[in-house]
Amino acid sequence: FFHFYAGICSALKLTVPSHTVHGIEGQPLHLTVDYNFNATASEIQIIWLFEKSQSNPKYLLGSVNQRVIPDLEYQHKFTLIPPNASLRINPLHISDEGNYIVKVNVHGNGTIAASQKIQVAVDVPVTKPTVHTEPSSGVVEYVGNITLKCTVDRGTRVAYQWMKNGKRLQAGPNYTFS
Repeated sequence: FFHFYAGICSALKLTVPSHTVHGIEGQPLHLTVDYNFNATASEIQIIWLFEKSQSNPKYLLGSVNQRVIPDLEYQHKFTLIPPNASLRINPLHISDEGNYIVKVNVHGNGTIAASQKIQVAVDVPVTKPTVHTEPSSGVVEYVGNITLKCTVDRGTRVAYQWMKNGKRLQAGPNYTFS
């Protein structure tokens, strides 16, 4: 009996991206999901949930066969076109970063189910940097030091690199970085 039951369980295969999916703020993001099963199905249910760390999962939308049941709060943002289980998020917002859980239930002789988690990271494009000099005159021939400050208004995972004549500047007696 146990061996037979295990065979039924493995009859539904759910494939999602194994790595973190990166999306760009303000752009659409497509979470690709494939599923297949070797059983006769009278009903196929797809459910999508969203969870941030330390909070309960929220229902986004679901479908039974071809009929989509959205959460009215999110119906304009999330799209599902069954029998495809993939989810479209449009537009992507910084608050959409977290884990998306997809669950597929196939009802036939019995019910087989599978669920997977997709991690989504939202990237904010880096704005054009601005550079300020101190002293502001910019003429530093007879001044001991000059400070160049580079800032960006927005952007995730920002890295700074100073260059001089196309070559990377390294810290040393002439340059200090903070």
